Amino acid sequence: MRSALETLRRDFGGDIIEPGAAEYASASRSLLASGSPVCVLRPKSVGDVQAGVRFAASAGLVLSVRGGGHGFPGFGTNDDGIVIDLSMLANVQIIDKERHLVRIGGGATWGQVAATLAPHGLAISSGDTKSVGVGGLTLTGGIGWKVRKYGLALDNVVAAEVVTANGEVVQASAQENPELFWAIRGGGGNFGIVTAFEFAAHPTTDVFYGKIAFPGSETAGVLQGWADYLRTAPEELTSIAIFANPLAGGPEAPIEIYVAFDGDDPGLAAKAIDPIRRLGTVIDDDVALKPYADTLVDGLTPPPGIQVVARSAFVDRESVPAVLQILAEVGASERSPFIAVRSVGGAVSRVADDATAYAHRRAELMFVTTTAGPEPVVEAARPALEAIWQRLAPHVSGAYANFLASATEEDVAAIYPTQTYKRLAAVKRQYDPGNLFARNHNVRPQ
Repeated sequence: MRSALETLRRDFGGDIIEPGAAEYASASRSLLASGSPVCVLRPKSVGDVQAGVRFAASAGLVLSVRGGGHGFPGFGTNDDGIVIDLSMLANVQIIDKERHLVRIGGGATWGQVAATLAPHGLAISSGDTKSVGVGGLTLTGGIGWKVRKYGLALDNVVAAEVVTANGEVVQASAQENPELFWAIRGGGGNFGIVTAFEFAAHPTTDVFYGKIAFPGSETAGVLQGWADYLRTAPEELTSIAIFANPLAGGPEAPIEIYVAFDGDDPGLAAKAIDPIRRLGTVIDDDVALKPYADTLVDGLTPPPGIQVVARSAFVDRESVPAVLQILAEVGASERSPFIAVRSVGGAVSRVADDATAYAHRRAELMFVTTTAGPEPVVEAARPALEAIWQRLAPHVSGAYANFLASATEEDVAAIYPTQTYKRLAAVKRQYDPGNLFARNHNVRPQ
């Protein structure tokens, strides 16, 4: 171990943060988890990432890779292992203006990307939070504010630079290492560390964005009407419904429909959004034209001691009425979890099922339940939460890895159906046979 660390000091040009250093307390934790790693490495180059991977492998230590650090299961830190924090590899560069190709460092955040692209009139449909890492979100999905028109974030990746478990750098694209390229688009961080992505961005104008709120008593009808409308709405319109917000009254909270219309024509925007306004009694409407970058919000950092439990699933068209009825009933009950329902479909569903490792192309909706509080509060809520999910189980399928706080074998099976998992396991065997990259929703080499 000591000799390996000395070799690392010689080969590593970035920061090595060890216990006792002034930065260690903050560097050792991710947003939702605390850890006590042997050291945190902040590489400044791809060569540094290679050195860090080789060090972790030779020392036989658990390895965590951190982009934005938002992962609900706390994969971005560990105890007694190594953390490679990519935050210094955050360059965002337009590399082909005509084709709108953008090279983005694996440690960049979506806020950095949006701010860099905005002056050029470009955007990438990503997530909805500025501080979320490009890598973590993209490798497992990316359901953003333009998802129905431009697909998932991973659908817009055209190439990637990957440091594999043996410390080598490989390129992944449709032409180079195509099976690895398939796997990293949905398979998470199982196959290596993506030090850079190449995305195809799209031209953007300002967008119409905001929320339309209705009384909580109208949740059931608004939800059903909203889902029915989104089925045929223009693909320029993406929308999320949230209700049972504990910070706004829990079961008494209004139902808020967030909308993003991709375009700056007020007439077209009104034509697309007005059917939502007609779903019930509007008590708030702040939809306005704003820069796309302003649709991304600042991420919340929970106070120390607060746990956040998120669980997600997908809903196909036939199950939408039953699922929304259950969710509306749950949302009206005491101690309901916070509930968010996202529209997908559109461009997502036009990609072939086996084109990427993201396996839920046919879903019409993705929803999330979230419970937060001190550990005793969260534990006390678990039986009721489990009962809710047992009601939902016959009507839902899969799980969205970016909104999943656990990483059991059942979770992994939900994220990756059998055939997808088998193909991923074969890629894993080729690029990471020793399962060095296990701190994720893990696909084991087969």
